[in-house]
Amino acid sequence: MPAPPKLETATLAGGCFWCLEAVFRRLKGVDSVVSGYMGGETQAPTYREVCSGDTGHAEVVQLRYDPEVISYADLLEVFFAIHDPTTLNQQGSDRGTQYRSAIFYHSPEQLTAAEAAILKEQPSWPDPIVTELVAAEVFYPAEDYHQDYFANNTYQPYCQFVVAPKLRKAVEKFGEKIK
Repeated sequence: MPAPPKLETATLAGGCFWCLEAVFRRLKGVDSVVSGYMGGETQAPTYREVCSGDTGHAEVVQLRYDPEVISYADLLEVFFAIHDPTTLNQQGSDRGTQYRSAIFYHSPEQLTAAEAAILKEQPSWPDPIVTELVAAEVFYPAEDYHQDYFANNTYQPYCQFVVAPKLRKAVEKFGEKIK
């Protein structure tokens, strides 16, 4: 019997966590995706508190992935393809610090890979990338109704007009990495 995979953790913020979760759940090598909050001062914040913009937290997804199947660099490539890393505290009509672009790194190796990814991606964007690089802090899972939101609310208007196009883009661009 083969040994179980040694999973690693990645935590990313790129606007609404529903969008990121829908894409990362479908990648080969990603074992789990949990929507939540990181990067603020309030302990155990609620969605309502985070949406107020007063907690300092970002909406994030925390991934557990098998680096033997998908690399951290590959995860970052997908991350940069599914959100606009050049808009400060905004993704589309979602505005506020909770929607900022950030990579919360869990090791010096992840920091180095994130810096390299930004350098690699910058020529693809007309404006400077403003993605924050921040050491991972306490992760607070979001409320249960936010987990696997797209799958459970596919026909909700936000899912149809915002999440679904990002998912389609990811499938078209990264088809070989999709489960």
